Amino acid sequence: MQFTRTLPKELVHRAAVAEVFLTDMAHHGEDELLLAAQFPRRHAFYHDTLGPRDRHDPLLLLEACRQGIFVVAHRCFDVPLGYKFLLRTVEFEVPHPSALALGHGPTEAVITTRVEHRFRVRTGVTGLRLGFALTIGPQVALLARIGYSWMCPEDWTRLRAGQRGALGLPDGPVALPGPRVAAALVGRRDPANTVISPPRTTGDGGRTARLTADTEHPTLYDHWVDHVPGMLELEAFRQLALTAAVAAGAVRTPTALPLGLAARFRCFAEMDLPLECRAAPVRSGADIECTLRQPGAVAAEARVRLADPDLDPAGLAGAAAADRGAV
Repeated sequence: MQFTRTLPKELVHRAAVAEVFLTDMAHHGEDELLLAAQFPRRHAFYHDTLGPRDRHDPLLLLEACRQGIFVVAHRCFDVPLGYKFLLRTVEFEVPHPSALALGHGPTEAVITTRVEHRFRVRTGVTGLRLGFALTIGPQVALLARIGYSWMCPEDWTRLRAGQRGALGLPDGPVALPGPRVAAALVGRRDPANTVISPPRTTGDGGRTARLTADTEHPTLYDHWVDHVPGMLELEAFRQLALTAAVAAGAVRTPTALPLGLAARFRCFAEMDLPLECRAAPVRSGADIECTLRQPGAVAAEARVRLADPDLDPAGLAGAAAADRGAV
C-alpha cells in the first residue's frame, strides 16, 4: 500500500485535496479489500480541541472509512461518478484508545474493508453495508460499520423535490441562521467549529439545542449539498452529548473522547427547517441517547459513548470492550 499521494478527490466525493485522507486501494479477496489512509498531525476541524493535541479524533478516522464507501461503490460495483449517495447507518467503536496517539509525523493507517451485505432491488445492487477495521501500527484503532445506498441523479432530483414539496419548502435551501454555543462548552477553541446553539435543560433532565448548519464550513460543507450532511449530524450529537455528560458529572471535561457511536439516518435533515437535537437524561454507565428532529419527523437518532481522555488507556479500552455489543 502506498502513502505518497491521495486517491482522486472525485472518487471520495471531496472538493478539496486537503480533505482526502485515502491514498490507496487493493483487492484482498472477493468481498474484502484494503484501503490506505494518511492523517495529518493537525487538522483545523478534527484537531481543534481545548484538551491535549496528542491524539486523533475518532471522527477523523470514521471520515476515512466514510470516504471508503465511495471507493468501494465506484471501483468494485461500477457505480458511475455523479451518482448520489445516502447514509443509512453508521456505527463505530475505539477498541484501543492508545492507538489514537499522534506521532512525530503524519499517521499512516490500513483499513481492512469487508462487504457484509448487499441491498438489492429487481434491477440490481443499490447499496451496501461495509465493515471496517482501521489499524495504526500493530493496533486496531477503530472498528466501524456503514450502511448506505446510491441512486442516479434523476431519481435523486425527484426524491428531493418530493420531500421538500411535502414540507412546503422551495427548491433551493438556505440554511437558517442562529446563535452558537460558546466554543469552550463543547471543548473547542475555534467558534467556527461549533454546530449547536446554547443548550437548554429539559423538564426530564435531558438537554436540547438547535443544529446550526454553516454552509461555508470548509470540512463539514467541503462541497455544496442540499441538506444537512451526515457527518454534521454526528458532530451535533457529539457536541450535545458532551454538554449533557459534563452537566451530569459523567465526564469531567468537554474534551471527552467519543469511544463509540451508533446512528441511524431516517430521512433528509433540511437545513432550512428548525432542527432540534435532544439528548436524553444521562444514566451512569450507559450510552447517551440523542435524536435530531425537524417538524413532522425524526431525521436521525444515535447513541454516543464518551470517556475522559486523561483516563488510563487500558481502562478506556476495557470500557469499550465491555460495551462492544451495543455498538
